[in-house]
Amino acid sequence: MTTKPKAKKFRIRRNNDEALNAQPADIDQGSKAKQNSNAKPSASIDEIRKEGLTGRQLRTARRVAQKKGLAVTSDFDAVRQLRDAGVDPFKPSTILDLVAQPDVPPASTAKPKEQQKPAKAEASEDVTNLPSTDVIGPRDRRVREIFEIQRDIAKRRRKRLALLFSRLLVFVFIPTFAAGWYFTKIATPMYATKSEFVIQQADSGSAAGAGLGGLFQGTSMATQQDSIAVQSFLESRSALVRLNNDHGFKEHFSDPEIDALQRLEPDATNEAAYKLYSKKVKMSYDPTEGIVRMEVIAADPQVSLTFSEALIGYAEEQIDQLTQRLREDQMAGARSSYEEAEKRRATTLERWLTIQEEFGVIDPTGETAALTGQISSLDQQRQQLLLNLSERLNVRRPNEAQVDALRGQIAGIEELISDLRQQMATAGGGDGSLASRNTELRLAEENYTFQTLLVQQALTQMEAAQIEANRQVRYLSLGVEPVAPDEPSYPRAIGNTLLAFLIFAGLYLMVSLTASILREQVSS
Repeated sequence: MTTKPKAKKFRIRRNNDEALNAQPADIDQGSKAKQNSNAKPSASIDEIRKEGLTGRQLRTARRVAQKKGLAVTSDFDAVRQLRDAGVDPFKPSTILDLVAQPDVPPASTAKPKEQQKPAKAEASEDVTNLPSTDVIGPRDRRVREIFEIQRDIAKRRRKRLALLFSRLLVFVFIPTFAAGWYFTKIATPMYATKSEFVIQQADSGSAAGAGLGGLFQGTSMATQQDSIAVQSFLESRSALVRLNNDHGFKEHFSDPEIDALQRLEPDATNEAAYKLYSKKVKMSYDPTEGIVRMEVIAADPQVSLTFSEALIGYAEEQIDQLTQRLREDQMAGARSSYEEAEKRRATTLERWLTIQEEFGVIDPTGETAALTGQISSLDQQRQQLLLNLSERLNVRRPNEAQVDALRGQIAGIEELISDLRQQMATAGGGDGSLASRNTELRLAEENYTFQTLLVQQALTQMEAAQIEANRQVRYLSLGVEPVAPDEPSYPRAIGNTLLAFLIFAGLYLMVSLTASILREQVSS
């Protein structure tokens, strides 16, 4: 597609005589005669197409044809008509003719300066049909188009920057300014009381022989569970309810002098109070050293100190409750063991007495020893009588009466020894042997002695458990005592304002990226 060049109309300076005498008909006849004298055989448009002319050449031919006043229907028709008129549209001289130069009169016919001024163009048909010298080439047109594109891009860029700045102003800078204004001018100053404490375990003499469990005694690992339990209690609703009942937590933060964002409603619920309590009571635990750090924030320094001391007291009571059940369990177990041992000893003693009454023997060992002593004594007498008898029988004529008497004594002693041995072997009433009775009595006595030892051990354990129960196993030791502050710790205007800026900027960036991604997905 070709476009006509934008050309400005200009006036051609002529000599006065020629300008007055020249007639359009004469000019047209002279040009036609010249064209007829230079005419060549015309070529068809199809042959011109086959020549492979470039677009630039075709546009040049069309402009030359328009310069010559030819009525053309296409670029190829312009080339054909120019060639029929004897004009080569691609010669440099022809191209330079596009820019017409004004005619300069000869020096001999030059007129004064006032006569050399161009005459005013009359509103005639010849003047309006004159060609223009303002011819724009493709390169200049391309430069102009590029310049217009750059100007349009710069304009759109300025518009987008203005829109971006307006969005940042609305969604980032104005909220950040509002937050900074609140923190510096409106927010109520808050005072923070800090304290640190550690939960320790009392030394125990039995821990030395406790094996691997005694290795952690005195370290933070031994009381880690207790520290975590105390921290959880101080952060719980139970601590809030107790603090409110004792020192009026809700009443303090419902003061009208506190700003609206930090103030509780007069009829605030426990949940609303707990949300504020979680912000005003900050707890942290260091497991490496076992230190619990607490920061209590209030609108008054003395109130902050009172709240901190009350929470520390609650923590001490909680520690005592954690170990109290353990101490009670130990004491109850020791007492139960002692009572069971006493019952078993009483049962064994009753069994022993029953056996003694049944067999009619108080001391079976002594009775057996007495019978054994009698048998031994009688046996010695029998041996002596046997010696005497042997001496009487060794004489030539022994005395029969003496021999018979000795034999009678020996027989009586042997019979007595046999009776004593039979008495030891069988009970008097035929209810069993004396050895079995002695065995039962001995077992009952030994069982009673063993139960007596168990009772003594249970009594010792009960006394030790009672001592441990009366002694405090866990206790809270303050590392940093709470002190009332003399300057407000909150709000931190600069830090909170920067944090608000980062939050608003991050939200804006996230929303912008999300919108851009969605817009790209929809348009693709």
